Amino acid sequence: MYIIIALVALVFVVLVGVVIARLQNVVKGINKTDSNEVRTPGNKVNGAMFIVILVFGAISITWSYLHAREFFLPEASSIHGRRTDDLFWFSMGILTIPFILVNFLIFFFAWKYQHKKNHRATFYPENHRLELIWTIVPAVVMALLVFTGWKAWSDITSDAPRDAEVIEITGKQFNWIARYSGVSDNKLGNYNFKLIDAQNEVGIDLSDENSFDDFTNPSEMHIPVNRPVLLKIRARDVLHSVFIPHMRVKMDAVPGMPTKFWFVADKTTADMRAETGNSKFDYEIACTEVCGQGHFSMKMRLVVEDEASYKKWCAEQSTFLQTYPEYLAKVPENLKAKAMKYVPAEAAAPADSTSGGGVGTSTSLR
Repeated sequence: MYIIIALVALVFVVLVGVVIARLQNVVKGINKTDSNEVRTPGNKVNGAMFIVILVFGAISITWSYLHAREFFLPEASSIHGRRTDDLFWFSMGILTIPFILVNFLIFFFAWKYQHKKNHRATFYPENHRLELIWTIVPAVVMALLVFTGWKAWSDITSDAPRDAEVIEITGKQFNWIARYSGVSDNKLGNYNFKLIDAQNEVGIDLSDENSFDDFTNPSEMHIPVNRPVLLKIRARDVLHSVFIPHMRVKMDAVPGMPTKFWFVADKTTADMRAETGNSKFDYEIACTEVCGQGHFSMKMRLVVEDEASYKKWCAEQSTFLQTYPEYLAKVPENLKAKAMKYVPAEAAAPADSTSGGGVGTSTSLR
């Protein structure tokens, strides 16, 4: 151990000596009367190389952009998505102008003002007009970009319209679960994390009558085209993030802190298949947070369809109580009569024959 420390100290001392020697050479060069003397033999070569790099870099950047265009996402499939894209390309266009100008001047000036004997640079101790220009112009541009971004974000994250289709999406390790508000009232029932179990994966609270017609689907999500859709987003365990790239939808799913996002999809899955020429195209809901070893599997198929097809699909789904009629026992006595119509007849029959009412149903199931 002591030998290693001694070797490190020795190397450090040698390096300090080299640096001091180099500094002495620099000081001697500064003190010389002929400050125009240049020891570098490749002065012109270095200047020319800046122009070569400038041209090569411009060609490379242009080629890279044109080559990558085929891998860009297609036009957004939602109204706010196209607005987001327009804002993105507007910002890119504004920022590209100073990017090109500044980088051109950096490389061009390095060649133009390379060392020349008896040539002295112009020195401005102060220039208020120049300082005002390079302060005010960027400030105005940045204010414009910030305001347009803030306005777009405020509109996108505003309250959803009253007629929006309400769907809850819950992330858990490692899949998504969609819960629908049924076909009766478009109102999601309450939930309680304490009620989560092997069947009731999202903690549906059956003490709320709005939950009687709720149904879940862990394999795919269906939404209607040209109608507002409000996603109520939850996480059951760790941080997840709902991402629908073609809709330009992205919102974190945070445990204990429900979030939301509403949008209007205006291209059905069939439209996108025709537009892309891919008969197997499907929208996808992905997770963009590294939420554990099974993160790669957190994806859900999204189907966008016309209103009639969407309503037909919803009507074909079994409510939670129809799938698990034994949970009728968790319904309060005063609400059992309302809940009975969501329970299969064969499950309710024994209870009816026992007492002829909702209370008897509860007893038999318990």
